[in-house]
Amino acid sequence: MAGSEAIAPCPPVVEYTAADQARAAEEVETLPEGAVIVRMLSDYAVLRDQARACR
Repeated sequence: MAGSEAIAPCPPVVEYTAADQARAAEEVETLPEGAVIVRMLSDYAVLRDQARACR
């Protein structure tokens, strides 16, 4: 189909309460040095930013 472009829908961004965010920050602080989940959470933050920009 000439001239048509498929556009993927923007994924939803789940909103977290301030209390949930504070609790998550506290939990991350208790993780051992070099915990891989910290890097994964950083990647997730980038994806959330990209999803917000998609709107």
